[in-house]
Amino acid sequence: MPKEDMTVDPRFVREIASILKETDLTEIEVENGSMKVRVTRKIEQAQMQMQPAYYPPQHQAPAPQPAPGPAGAAPSAPASGPEAGSVPSPMVGTVYLAAAPGAKQFVEVGQSVAEGETLLIIEAMKTMNQIPAPRAGKVTKILVENGQPVEYGEALVVIA
Repeated sequence: MPKEDMTVDPRFVREIASILKETDLTEIEVENGSMKVRVTRKIEQAQMQMQPAYYPPQHQAPAPQPAPGPAGAAPSAPASGPEAGSVPSPMVGTVYLAAAPGAKQFVEVGQSVAEGETLLIIEAMKTMNQIPAPRAGKVTKILVENGQPVEYGEALVVIA
């Protein structure tokens, strides 16, 4: 049985290598009969050195003292976190109060909602996520505006 010629034409390999470069591929394999040629290229990437983040010790600032007022006036109570009944954002994204521009909002202040009813939409990574009411009740406040970016845990609406 005659032996096949297993030499590879260097011009052929250069052609394949140029295809890799032009197409931004990192590997290509070509098979012609019993001959198989595989060309790969290494892409140099800048090495990032991870350094531990330095967080200075947290010092709690002294509580602000109320401004002196008329004698006998009681100081006002400080804000104590999220409002009771508020629905927090489950993700970072952009809020939309309606299904489409110009469409009626999902909920209005004063409207009663059932548990699971859509309150608004948050767009995150090109995905529209419906945010359901966690409980039944009456919408007393809408704390965000249409198109507003929100953070995880930010209060969206208040349901009493």
